Amino acid sequence: MHHAQDASLHRLQGATMGTTWSLRLANPDYAPLAPVQALVQQTLEAVIAQMSNWEADSCLSRFNGAAADTWHALPLELAQVLDAALYWARACDGAYDPTVGALVSLWGFGPRADPHAPHSGQPPAQAAIDRALQVCGHQRLQWQPQLRRLLQPGGLQLDLSGIAKGYAVDWVAERLRAAGWQHALLEIGGEIRTWGHKPGGQPWRVAVAGVAGDEPLAVPLVDGALASSGDHWHVFMHGGRRFSHSLDPRTGQAVAHALTSVTVYHDECMHADALATVLTVLGPEDGWQFALQQQLAAVFHSHPDAGQPQGLRRMTPAWQQRFAGSMQ
Repeated sequence: MHHAQDASLHRLQGATMGTTWSLRLANPDYAPLAPVQALVQQTLEAVIAQMSNWEADSCLSRFNGAAADTWHALPLELAQVLDAALYWARACDGAYDPTVGALVSLWGFGPRADPHAPHSGQPPAQAAIDRALQVCGHQRLQWQPQLRRLLQPGGLQLDLSGIAKGYAVDWVAERLRAAGWQHALLEIGGEIRTWGHKPGGQPWRVAVAGVAGDEPLAVPLVDGALASSGDHWHVFMHGGRRFSHSLDPRTGQAVAHALTSVTVYHDECMHADALATVLTVLGPEDGWQFALQQQLAAVFHSHPDAGQPQGLRRMTPAWQQRFAGSMQ
């Protein structure tokens, strides 16, 4: 445990979902933190048990491996995530789609024996992409939200990696608040949620990175969430082309545009997470229009080019309205 400069600000950390988590919380009464660590880990393990396609016996993996035309009762939390995923899939006309597991695996970004092994560096053949697309598509799902029942139409592979981490942030935050922790900053693999404030009453400040060489934005975050998506986390090169891990479910191809990262603010990290994925796939123009239409608070970063040698940072009106004058 790391003690920050303020003695009542404590930090916990751990590993989960192939990444790390960290929690900074105000602890003026110096309450024991072992129960907090246990609560966080238990909650994250519950998310993995329901939503991980890296765990063979998770609820998600059992659904993915099930026979055609079988109905499956989903636990409450998985149902909530699926509801949100399908909402955004419909809202963006399929630029985000939680049923693209077959496509993700085909590109080599899905579960594999060694998650840290380098990518094969070979994009799949078009015929293989076409075959994978035939078993994808949220329209193939029959979902009964009141009963929390989902039909496996046959061969469909759910992949909630664009939203489950954000949900994990929300669920941990909800349980910590219920346990009486009123001021904290929680981060899981770059997805962030805050509530309350730092000891001394100052807002939590979160660094939002941009393109290389750009000064990060220091964003004051009060009772809200930030999530980022972009092509600089997982990429491979082939034939002189840069291939992103962000796949367009409409075409089956890796996205190829000037956008390097998007950061989205939302009250809930689950929605911020999904929306960052949506905007990344839509790209700098269509994504910008979608963000305006949905009145999203978002910041877009684009690669440097001849016209913009330093790269480009664009903030939506909703972002400027929320954070204007308070960013450093």
